[in-house]
Amino acid sequence: MGSDAGSAGPVEVEPMPGYLELITRASTVIWGAWRDCSSCGLELSKRTFLDNAYITWTEIALFAFCAFLWTMVRRGLTESLFKPLAQSSRLLPKDAAKMPESAWKLVFYTMSWSYSTYLLFFTSYPFFHDPPSVFHNWKSGMTVPTDISLAYLIQGSFYGHSIYATVNMDAWRKDSAVMVVHHIITLALISFSYAFRYHNVGILVLFLHDINDIQLEFTKLNVYLKSRGGGYHLFNDVLSNMGSVSFSISWFWFRLYWFPLKVLYATCVSSIQAVPNIPFYFFFNALLFALLLMNIYWFLFIVIFVVKVLKVKEVNDVREYEDEDGSKAAAVLLREPRAENNDDDAGHHNSVQGKHVQNGVTKEKYL
Repeated sequence: MGSDAGSAGPVEVEPMPGYLELITRASTVIWGAWRDCSSCGLELSKRTFLDNAYITWTEIALFAFCAFLWTMVRRGLTESLFKPLAQSSRLLPKDAAKMPESAWKLVFYTMSWSYSTYLLFFTSYPFFHDPPSVFHNWKSGMTVPTDISLAYLIQGSFYGHSIYATVNMDAWRKDSAVMVVHHIITLALISFSYAFRYHNVGILVLFLHDINDIQLEFTKLNVYLKSRGGGYHLFNDVLSNMGSVSFSISWFWFRLYWFPLKVLYATCVSSIQAVPNIPFYFFFNALLFALLLMNIYWFLFIVIFVVKVLKVKEVNDVREYEDEDGSKAAAVLLREPRAENNDDDAGHHNSVQGKHVQNGVTKEKYL
């Protein structure tokens, strides 16, 4: 399904539905499919899996090798580049410990999203502008184009690595358990969509999700950098604020608007219209709806984050656990005055709380 994917199917592009149309039509189609599936059960699922799943041991071995390779590459970059960069930037200890994780994710997601963007907007694939076309000319066991196979290998192996990394390498956060579940569901979607040749819709899902990770890690890096050397750096503060605003807006637009109206409508409604009795219809849609629920769950964190920014004018990751040392360091950084002469700190504290004093120049910092 390379360049011929764009020429096949109807010429007229179906307009994107609204939320109400998605809910009404999807629920009608899903209920109808469930009612008509009189033979649904474990035996049918087993037979359908054996008849339609196409994946080789070579592909599985290549996935495992690349997942291991991502882990090694991350460790190498962390020790040779990210940690020395954190030290040379004179980050606060708590920020220096988290900076390599954000730097690594920023590098990967920038690369992966750029490739997905290339596939959707600089080739003949029409999937973004015409989501129902992801199922045009679908056939069980059809050949996966090389460029899409490469995207699947990159993303699938990375999420295999990420399950391990979230538990053993990343900083543990309030949503880390949910993150592990997210990675497992994503890996299941990637693996099964490849095996059942739903790779076209998979590229669209990856494109709609990776951009937010770029903005998140970019914002976090600037949060760390704005306090480097024990000072206050306005440029990084502005970048972190800009990143947080774009992250909040794009999260809703890409994951809560385009994702359900483009992807879920195509998988719930258009799939059965194009391929009656499409394999594992309920299974794949259940995974996609679980992904949507997690997007809504994380959007609640974003709402809390926005409220916090509006109240205290400070960008922080609300998912982080507030350890005692980190809280004290943050309090010193954000609320106590900085002056070259610290002897008069005690008498001067109450009058300048919320301001940064550097080289005799007072800078207002609203809290």
